[in-house]
This record gives sequence, C-alpha cells and structure tokens, in this order.
Amino acid sequence: MLQDKDRIFTNLYGVHDWRLDGARSRGDWDDTRAILGKGREWIVEEVKQSGLRGRGGAGFPAGMKWSFMPKEVDEKRPHYLVVNADESEPGTCKDRDIIRHDPHKLVEGCLVAGFAMGVHTAFIYIRGEFVREAQVLQAAVDEAYEAGLLGKDACGSGWAMDVVVHRGAGAYICGEETAMLESLEGKKGQPRIKPPFPAAMGLYGCPTTINNVETIAVAPAICRRGASWFAGFGRENNTGTKVFCISGHVNNPCNVEEEMSIPLKELIEKHAGGVRGGWNNLKAVIPGGASVPLLPKSTCDSVLMDFDALREVKSGLGTAAVIVMDKSTDVVAAIARLSKFYMHESCGQCTPCREGTGWMWRVMERLVRGDAEIAEIDALLDVTKQVEGHTICALGDAAAWPIQGLVRHFRDEIEQRIVDRKTHSRIQAA
Repeated sequence: MLQDKDRIFTNLYGVHDWRLDGARSRGDWDDTRAILGKGREWIVEEVKQSGLRGRGGAGFPAGMKWSFMPKEVDEKRPHYLVVNADESEPGTCKDRDIIRHDPHKLVEGCLVAGFAMGVHTAFIYIRGEFVREAQVLQAAVDEAYEAGLLGKDACGSGWAMDVVVHRGAGAYICGEETAMLESLEGKKGQPRIKPPFPAAMGLYGCPTTINNVETIAVAPAICRRGASWFAGFGRENNTGTKVFCISGHVNNPCNVEEEMSIPLKELIEKHAGGVRGGWNNLKAVIPGGASVPLLPKSTCDSVLMDFDALREVKSGLGTAAVIVMDKSTDVVAAIARLSKFYMHESCGQCTPCREGTGWMWRVMERLVRGDAEIAEIDALLDVTKQVEGHTICALGDAAAWPIQGLVRHFRDEIEQRIVDRKTHSRIQAA
C-alpha cells in the first residue's frame, strides 16, 4: 500500500484547511519560483521521465503531449492551457474532491504546466453542476492572485500567468477535448475533426493543450520530488500514484490515492471495506468508469489496476472509477441504463452515434425484459462494431464497449432471460 508520506493529495478527504495558508503548510507553492527557474524544457523532460500518463481516461503520456506545443510563441497566436474539469462520467468523482479539498494543487499545476508550454492564460473548464466546487476553485485562484502567485509576475519569476475558471452548462460531450474548445469559444459543444490537432490549432485557432485535473495537479509534486520518485510506483509504462473512485456494492465507498498497478481485489478489500457480503458475493466490476467494459469476478480475482493490464483483459483503466456489482445486480439492466445515458448525451453530430446509441438502448431494454430473439444478441453486437471507431470522438466507443463487455461475459444470462420469457409465454398460452 502507498505510504502517507508518498501521497500527493494530502487533503483528499477535506480534513484540513483548503485555503492558501493550509495548502502552503502541506507543501504547496513551496518555492515554485525555483521550479520555473529550471526552465521550460527541464519541466517537460521531468514529466516525460516520470512516466505520467493522462489521468482523464486516454492515458497518453503527458510530457510527450506537452512537447507537441510549438517551442516558439507567436504574439498573434498565444499558447493556451485548458484543464478538463468537466467530470461527467458515471462513477467518476475524483476531480471533484481534488477541486473541493485541494484546489491549490491544481492552481499551482496550471502555472507549472503553463510555463512549461509557453502559456500565459489557462482555462479551467468546470462542470456546471459543480456549484460549490467552482466557488472553492475561484476562491483559490483569487487567493493566488492576491499573494502574487499568479498575475503579471507569478511567484516573482517574471512570467505572466492568468487562470480563468469557466463554468460549463452540464453537457457530457463537453468532456471531449475539442467539444470543450468549441464550448469555450461560445459555440455548441460538438467535437472537431482531427487533424488539425489542438497543439497546432486549438482554442481560438491557437496552440492548445488540454489535460485532466489530476494530470495537471500532480505536476508540481513531480518537479519537486523528482521524476524517479514518481516513476518508482507502479510498473513500467504504468507509473505513479492514482486516485481511484470506488463505488457500488462495497462496504465503504471512497476515493483513495494508491499506487498504480495495485491488484483490484486488494484495492477494494483494503480501502473500500470489501464487497458487500464478501468477495465471493462479487458478480462484476466496471474498472474505469461507465465507458469501459465490465469484468467478471474470475478476472477481478487477479487483475492489476493499470492501463496495460486492463487492456489485456479487454477493458480499460479509464478514469479509474471502480463500480462494484454484487450477485444481487441485474447486470443486463445495469448496462441498459448506461446505454440510455449515452443515448441522452450524444451530441448527434455523427450518424453512427446519433442513430446507433438510440437503437442500442432500445434493443437493450428488450433484452432486459427477455422480449427478443437470441439471434438479436449477435445483431446488437454487430451494431456496436459499426458504431465503434466510426465517430469523430470516442462517445460512440463509450456507448459500444459496455454492451460488448456484457455480451462477452454474461451472454448466458441474456439468453436465459429470453428462454424464460418464451417458456412463461407458452405456459400462459396453454
């Protein structure tokens, strides 16, 4: 288990003061000027060497992403940093607690990451429903300005840095990075076709990097404590610490910062009090938020919680939102509910997603009732393949993958439900 001295988010549970004085007492803003003094290239290289991969779901190497930004800054095309705080994935609630209880880590991270990429203005796009969190974040930004940590001479470094808190309007699609840029520009939140990529043409047509809250918030700690320290956790290509969200049928739902590559069983039993009714009462786990395929108990017994291990079992780490389902769960109905969510949240720009999400949900509802033919299971699976990989953004994939996981691991339950309904109908007819 991760030791307390190695935790980055030292106020994840809100036990201590989140304001500037409290944050400074826990090491935030500790000689940030010295970090900036090491230069832009040093910071980018340190993040590269740490092995930090994006914590928003895609898992792309953060340092490499930062290095894609042009080295020279054109005065007519300034660089921008956009922080994705539009946390709308069902089961995911880590960024909310970081903002609520440790906001200065994010604000300091904006300065460090922004400086590394030649950015003078960072936008934090926060989910519209996070009313109190947005108030806390704005207060932290205001405190940083008052203390001279942001502004025309941030931390006395000579670097001008502004941070703007922008509230969204509650659209899941705006969590997609280019849809977020559209929304920031005052347009309808719909994903852009790539290329061009944001690093070349992003916000207002200027070079832009979009990162998740957790990704940006850990950057100062990496620079302070060293890339080798961060890379010492987890395993190769899956390094560092990670905030896991554990919910569902556990005795103690929680957010917890742990070492990457921790076994899923250990994570649940040591931090969430175990599965309700004991481990043998476990039916399935969605390991990375609602968009990734679920895993049956047999896989959960030994799988590690990292990008590569979960990909090997045809799932994904995603946002590391662990949704636990015990044997009382109607797993078909659970996935049908997720299908309804993705149908509702599709922006409608791409035909496969616009039409496919509704079609998949309607078939899933029939499968919940058993009011279908067994052959329709394969037809449904075929439609998920036609949606997956055929849309501008990953929402189509997110709608398809939960259904694919259900059919892969619980096809027998779906078929039995259809058989039972037909049997019941014949008995009634007789």
